[in-house]
Amino acid sequence: MDEANHRAPHEHDHKHPDVSGGWLRASVFGAMDGLVSNIALIAGIGAAGASSSTVVLTGVAGLVAGSFSMALGEYTSVKTQNEQVDSELAIERAAHQRNPAGEQNELKVAFVSMGMSTKTAEVAAKEVHKNNENAPRLHITHELGLDPETKPSPWVAAVSSFATFASGAFIPLIPYAFGFDSLAAGLAVGAVGLLIAGGLTARFTRKLWWRSALRQLILGAIAVAATYSVGLLFGVSGA
Repeated sequence: MDEANHRAPHEHDHKHPDVSGGWLRASVFGAMDGLVSNIALIAGIGAAGASSSTVVLTGVAGLVAGSFSMALGEYTSVKTQNEQVDSELAIERAAHQRNPAGEQNELKVAFVSMGMSTKTAEVAAKEVHKNNENAPRLHITHELGLDPETKPSPWVAAVSSFATFASGAFIPLIPYAFGFDSLAAGLAVGAVGLLIAGGLTARFTRKLWWRSALRQLILGAIAVAATYSVGLLFGVSGA
């Protein structure tokens, strides 16, 4: 038998990346948020006339505060979502025990809407409902679009967002770390970081890398322009 036939379904032809583990969304969000928020933050402070030491202190404070905020927010949001899925699964199990015939008919109707013939859908629904554990899970997957068995990890989301936010937030501070007291240098390095981060996301979305890179640069530039304008408007003296 051909080696391809021994592989898992689709594996001989194509593979899908893990889109339910919780790390990708948190990582992309963390990196982009760290980059944009800290570039914009130091741009606003710098435009206000603050000294280089104040700009660096502000950037470091933004890095630390933002990293913890992102991690705690990701953990709480993913944990809450998982608990809600568990709650809905419990409701589905209770409905399955209370009205198995009605639930089976509901699944049959769902199968028909997916393209099965009525006869095939009826047989399939009956087969599924022989297993009191799998039936409620299938109902939840169909009704909510979430698989209770592949819930994202709140810890993975938290750690991923913390690390990527901190990394992104540090990029505009790189010139200062090497002794260059130049806001322009920080903004330039930050712009390069936005281009790179945007381009890297295309690796997962299979979109044109330059479009993703340019999109992120434009969005970051809007945020920087806004905070820079605020800094100019409410500039401080004697910083």
